[in-house]
Amino acid sequence: MDRFAGKSVVITGGNKGIGYSIAERFVSEGANVVIASVEDQVMEAATKLGPNTRSFVCDVTDKEQVAALYEFAKSEFGGTDVSVQNAGIITIAKVEDLTEQDWDATMEVNTKGVFLCCQEAIRHMRASGNGGRLINTASGQARDGFIYTPHYAASKFGVMGLTQSLAKEVALEAITVNAICPGIIRTDMWDYNDRIWGKMLGNFGPGELMENWVQNNIPMKRAGEGSDVAGLVAFLASKDATYITGQTINVDGGLIMS
Repeated sequence: MDRFAGKSVVITGGNKGIGYSIAERFVSEGANVVIASVEDQVMEAATKLGPNTRSFVCDVTDKEQVAALYEFAKSEFGGTDVSVQNAGIITIAKVEDLTEQDWDATMEVNTKGVFLCCQEAIRHMRASGNGGRLINTASGQARDGFIYTPHYAASKFGVMGLTQSLAKEVALEAITVNAICPGIIRTDMWDYNDRIWGKMLGNFGPGELMENWVQNNIPMKRAGEGSDVAGLVAFLASKDATYITGQTINVDGGLIMS
């Protein structure tokens, strides 16, 4: 199936985890993909994805670098049809130990970074006159803030509000804006979560906290895979989702129902 043949897709945080799975899905359906990351390993990841993928080293908190990213997508593939704002970071700490630097960095990457990418993507989509799709990665913590991560929860609630506001602004331009809320997904970030929360919430061993939460809180009794999230993103980017905008959709095996 080549639903995205000839389409250009930009994915931030695309070198690993959920972002890489999203890139794999778009490549498998015929898209031309630019994966961006602040990490140099993004070049190796793009090579693995094949000849229709390009890499770009980009700090999403830097407006000039973000502008350069979308200019690169235009020069390589003619523009941006789909933009997936997936770059994100997390730290875990008790409120008295949470530093101002951690707060600022988390808000900068997770919320400001999404805004800057959406802003630039919209500029390019408007110029093309062909509309487009913006898909923002929020989190289950955009629904239910969890202990020891007030800065992360705030940043992801911000993504949800940003999504709704932008969706209303560009609705008449054939540009849709939606967000996704992944739950417990097997990624490097969740390895970190399991390790740090596990120590803070009961001295759990490696993998034990994550498995405890999966078995006690997820009706499907399994953690998600990156491919589970990628399927939702591909749907939101497709013609089947033309009439869906301003929505935040959970992909978490039933962890949070709404």
